[in-house]
Amino acid sequence: MKGSFKASRFLNSATITFCLTLFVLLLFISGVPILDYIELKSFDLRFISRGVLPPSTEVVIAAIDEKSLRAEGRWPWPRSKLAKLIDILSEEGAKVVSFDVLFSEPDENTHLQFINELDERLKSLPVRDSSIHAFIDQSRRFADNDLALATSIRNASAKVVLGYFFHMSDASLGYELTPEEIRERLQGVSHSRYPVTLFAKKEMDADPFIHARTPQPNLSILAEAAASSGFFNMVPDPDGVVRWMPLVIKTGGDLYAPLPILSLWHYMDDPPLMVRVEEHGVEGIRMGPLFIPTDERGQILINYLGPTKTFPHYAITDILNRKTPAGTFSGKIVLVGATSTGIYDMRNTPFETVFPGVEIHATVIENILSHSYLYKPAWTRLYDALAILLLSVLAGMVIPRLSALKGILFAAGLFILHILVAQWLFENAALWVNMVYPLLGLVLVYTSLTIYRYLTEERERKKIREAFSHYVSGSVVNEMLRDPERLKLGGEKKDLTVLFADIRGFTSMAETLEPEALVELLNEFHTAMTDVVYRYDGTLDKYIGDAIMVVYGAPLEFTDHASRGCNSALDMIARLKELNEKWVKEGKPALDIGVGINTGLMMVGNMGSQQRFDYTVMGDAVNLASRLEGANKLYHTNIVISESTCERVKDEFTVMELDSVRVKGKVRPVKIYELAGRNDVPAPRKEAIQCFRRGLSFYKKQQWDEAIEAFRETLTIQKNMQVAALYIERADMLKTNPPTPDWDGTFTMRSK
Repeated sequence: MKGSFKASRFLNSATITFCLTLFVLLLFISGVPILDYIELKSFDLRFISRGVLPPSTEVVIAAIDEKSLRAEGRWPWPRSKLAKLIDILSEEGAKVVSFDVLFSEPDENTHLQFINELDERLKSLPVRDSSIHAFIDQSRRFADNDLALATSIRNASAKVVLGYFFHMSDASLGYELTPEEIRERLQGVSHSRYPVTLFAKKEMDADPFIHARTPQPNLSILAEAAASSGFFNMVPDPDGVVRWMPLVIKTGGDLYAPLPILSLWHYMDDPPLMVRVEEHGVEGIRMGPLFIPTDERGQILINYLGPTKTFPHYAITDILNRKTPAGTFSGKIVLVGATSTGIYDMRNTPFETVFPGVEIHATVIENILSHSYLYKPAWTRLYDALAILLLSVLAGMVIPRLSALKGILFAAGLFILHILVAQWLFENAALWVNMVYPLLGLVLVYTSLTIYRYLTEERERKKIREAFSHYVSGSVVNEMLRDPERLKLGGEKKDLTVLFADIRGFTSMAETLEPEALVELLNEFHTAMTDVVYRYDGTLDKYIGDAIMVVYGAPLEFTDHASRGCNSALDMIARLKELNEKWVKEGKPALDIGVGINTGLMMVGNMGSQQRFDYTVMGDAVNLASRLEGANKLYHTNIVISESTCERVKDEFTVMELDSVRVKGKVRPVKIYELAGRNDVPAPRKEAIQCFRRGLSFYKKQQWDEAIEAFRETLTIQKNMQVAALYIERADMLKTNPPTPDWDGTFTMRSK
């Protein structure tokens, strides 16, 4: 029990918030694949929410699309077509032509194969005609598509950049290469190397670069003719979406540039080009006046402008047939690549799952030209951690102080606010900050605190139910459950009705019964009276020996508490009559009770100490009700109510003024009334009440003979109205001994 108590004291809103915040921070630091995956998807949604951005006019795409494949035949085409494409683009003023296509194998040309076979055959024959060999050499030159393409590349006024890719590991290569073969391949992409690498420190703590195994270069005849070659590798995230492009790959001790960088480099007329490396890793690429920021590994976060065809696409067949408008390619970077899904150069991007790789290269070039970079620097990790801390702690501080509805609205507001801030930073500051982990912290704290509140409230409900189930009806308990704060120590002044019911002559009767029989009789009496109390939603304050104290109007509030108290008193008398009939048959003594009811302001609440308290009422109004219960003995009545109670119920019940009395402990007199019944009392009873009222009026006027006559008439009508006999006795005494001149008819009660 002691351990459970300590655990309960430790487990509160503050500790829950602290533990969950720490937990989410640890998850964030270590990384959880499923949460990281969700964060990637939330990043993609930021593009969708932002919408499409217009590109500049410097980059266009010559597309190997469905239209071109239908017109020019299936891919790969004879390289003579591509040679013609370069010639036309050069003629139309293209500044750079970059190929997102690899030419690693010789062109398959049956004419060239025939010419080579014919030449070999003639060499084996005794034919010495030089004109025949010259013809064969000339035919070979015209039939050699690779040579034709190399010639067009070399002679083009546009700078031609070829693409290649790196095998990132031996597994992707699929076979072993000798050191000599690796050197040859590296030589084939040598003009892709960054000419300068500027290190902040000569020796770095770690190698930050992305490493590749070996390149897959173009044919040497083509590579030597081109202005340069750039790799077109893309490294998708774990969910397969391309969000980053490496601008630096290291292999063989050198750093290599991608197709977009070299295309842009030639577009800017080959300014100084270098890689800047700081202590923490790659800082970026310097290209003349341009500085291109990267992450620590040399990657750029791609700022996608929109879905497919955000950049201008021109079908290659239209270019070959000169159907494009004049000046379309003048001064442009023309990227040649496949957009047809059948060629399988499609990538998954935030906007579309089928997106041409060539358009990704165009996007990177556009990002650099327009300086529209996206950033995810190392310091955003600190921002993300602070966001986790702020959202979790704020939720933990505020939610426990709010109602359930306000709590969920507050949590939802924080949730939406963080999303809006992350989206605003994305659109206006080009920053990628984490959305998922801070929201996870918020959701976990809110959910846990809500569950904790529910369990705590259930514990409070159980406490209330246990505390009140023996004292109030079920409806009162339910009302208390809505507001457990009422169980706190303290009280408030409220207008209530209090009822006291006491068994007359209980002490003398107790002397005649065995203790067991007395307890059984008393329990049966209390049970029956309590049932009546609960019927009218009264609160059973306490049992005082043979007496009962009941409060109406607290803790369950209602305006008709005086009426409920009076109804309870009448039903108690009726129920006791039924019990007496039963007890007499069983040989048990019959009981009689007196009931006193008063309505007024009194203190109500939990009175006592922090260790133990009772829900009760206190004040003069309570004491008066107790005195009224005792007055029944004097006036030979069963139910006496105060003037304040009478004023509230006189239209619902039949009441009869009994007297003006000055109860013990009080100076000011109060009028008291007998509660005779509801408005359906028998006619003789009503007649007797009217007669008594007449007699009381004569009595107050000191008309003693008229009063005595009226009271005797009352007894004639109702022999059991012994209060009339009391007044006959008083009138006779006052007639003999007249009162003082200041007599107002008030009777002073000497006992409780």
